[in-house]
Amino acid sequence: MTVHFIGAGPGAPDLLTLRGRDLIAACPVCLYAGSLVPQAVLAHCPAGARVVNTAPMDLDAIMAEIARAHDAGQDVARLHSGDLSVWSAMGEQVRRLRAMGIPYTVTPGVPAFAAAAAALGVELTLPGVAQSLVLTRTPGRASAMPGGETLAGFAATGTTLALHLSIQNLARVVADLTPHYGPDTPVAVVWRASWPDQRLIRATLASIEAAMPEGIERTALILVGPALAAEGFAESRLYAADYDRRYRPQTAESPWAEWSEGDD
Repeated sequence: MTVHFIGAGPGAPDLLTLRGRDLIAACPVCLYAGSLVPQAVLAHCPAGARVVNTAPMDLDAIMAEIARAHDAGQDVARLHSGDLSVWSAMGEQVRRLRAMGIPYTVTPGVPAFAAAAAALGVELTLPGVAQSLVLTRTPGRASAMPGGETLAGFAATGTTLALHLSIQNLARVVADLTPHYGPDTPVAVVWRASWPDQRLIRATLASIEAAMPEGIERTALILVGPALAAEGFAESRLYAADYDRRYRPQTAESPWAEWSEGDD
């Protein structure tokens, strides 16, 4: 018996990975975070599967369901939204599984920040503008921030920030970031990225609060940084005509020339 943690993606059912789909189809038990995982994903469950919405359950109750499946020798598909590597609460479940001697696997999913960038049609890292992406959040009731992780500290880098679970603290975000980025820095809020009712709000740090429509809460991602609207950035050297590289050596003396000649 194995527990398969599966990233169900940001919302669109067809953004589930093929591996995730196949694992769901093979598991007689499915535990899913019903507040965020779309119902259409559950269509991959086999006929007769035990399907449990864990949204109203505490951790003890979730682990009891897993223990029940373990005793019955039944594999479990454990579905979380987005990707499991960030803010998924997988870590605490895995810790208990190790203590119980229950094996598990992890299948990644499309993360919310990637779906948001796709919806906006932007690259979050551009040559000479931003070469890093900071995934962070503001403090909330469920999780405090470690002392060394502050918006001001991240903003000092000037790179692209992706703020999860923070739309309720938008005023605080603007106040903390403006001294470092400046009021004209582009901001985008993507609500329910990849869902049918997805909404995009583009503004600047100075105007984003006034631009926010009613009803945008919870599943909204805030992106901040000059890469969101940059136009005059340099082109990557990777595809430059004179760039010497493994697949395109420029001279006979290139260290890649001999390798290229022998490559089919």
